[in-house]
Amino acid sequence: MRRRTWLAAALPLAAAGCGFKLRGAADLHFDRIALAGFAARSPLEQELRSALARHATVLDAPDKADVVLQALTEQRRRKAAAFTASGQVREFQFRSIFKYAVHTPAGRELIGPVQIELYRDMTYVEVQTLGKEQEEQALFSEMQSEIVLQVLRRLSAIRL
Repeated sequence: MRRRTWLAAALPLAAAGCGFKLRGAADLHFDRIALAGFAARSPLEQELRSALARHATVLDAPDKADVVLQALTEQRRRKAAAFTASGQVREFQFRSIFKYAVHTPAGRELIGPVQIELYRDMTYVEVQTLGKEQEEQALFSEMQSEIVLQVLRRLSAIRL
């Protein structure tokens, strides 16, 4: 019993000793950011705006911001990935693609065009159509949240 207790206590200490630490919240090094180029009522823009508001002031006017995040492409794709012998779809592949650039209001490029592309697979059965539609929405929502986290991590690397 003592050996288990000792091992349980030693593992976190060993991990801390090697420099490991949990990824914390993004720390942005600017005060104001503007979002531009998004489609009207874009769910990705709304989630980004909400996440950024915890760290900086999100403005609508790019000329008053320190940094401008310019959305270049925002796509959601659904593709049949596997079929049965009779030609029925058995698996879908979902892709969420977001391409963006970050610059100052004066036009100085801070982050060149970056594309984030995420994939998820889902099996499909016709008798579970309603549940599979909900699963599809949940997968796209999960991918969107992952894109927001990746964008925040990249924005935290910007030093003005």
